[in-house]
Amino acid sequence: MTITPSIKRDYLSKLAAQGKRADNRKFDEFRPIEIEIGYIPKAEGSARVKIGNTQIVTGIKMGVGEPYPDTPNEGVMSTAAEMIPMASPDFEAGPPRENAIELARVVDRGIRESQVIEVEKLCIEPGEKIWIVFIDIHILDYDGNLFDAASLASLAALYNTTVPAKRFEVGENFPLPMKDPPISCTSVKFNNAIVIDPSLDEEEVAETRLTVATDENGDIRAMQKGLNGSFTVDEIKKVIKASIDNGKKIREELYKIAGK
Repeated sequence: MTITPSIKRDYLSKLAAQGKRADNRKFDEFRPIEIEIGYIPKAEGSARVKIGNTQIVTGIKMGVGEPYPDTPNEGVMSTAAEMIPMASPDFEAGPPRENAIELARVVDRGIRESQVIEVEKLCIEPGEKIWIVFIDIHILDYDGNLFDAASLASLAALYNTTVPAKRFEVGENFPLPMKDPPISCTSVKFNNAIVIDPSLDEEEVAETRLTVATDENGDIRAMQKGLNGSFTVDEIKKVIKASIDNGKKIREELYKIAGK
């Protein structure tokens, strides 16, 4: 470990031992959240989300294609993430790297496993023609917690989406059919302190990470563990509770923007 991360770890650990964080948040408190929909006029749906200084834009495009053989009456979803170099000196140009692929998979799993998109309503001709939902995530500024910002931006963009049936000559345009959303909340652990919505500094010293997506009933719809450290059973319960509590607040903000 280089000297700079060592100093950063010592500083954040000393603060945590006093029950403090560098930005004066509580351990179970998110940074301020901003949600703006309709950010990309030419997309079928779009949203810009800021969590603290982390900023992400998600665009939705709709296409027509063939269904999978095992789901002939259901639409299809595809998720991709792009980490452009201007968002962080750690991001490089070129094909998606491991961190971008992981981000897309975590967002995709949270949306897919909760069945938030009513894919059965995206069938045009059973076994022949269905709608494909393309979710494209673009990181503009990186200051920690990409998972939650990307998930929230994707959900907001999906709620903003209109299926362009007229353009494809398959009927009238209609809002993308959506159910109640799962909300993703990420916590990290360092030196026995567990904090939610980690800043970039906190992520850089983290030993382990846990992302929990919960629905409006507080049920877990997806979980993703990262890094090499571990959580105790009690710590996992603590993370889940903080995820449920924050998920309720974030869902209310999403509903306000989505007009629900």
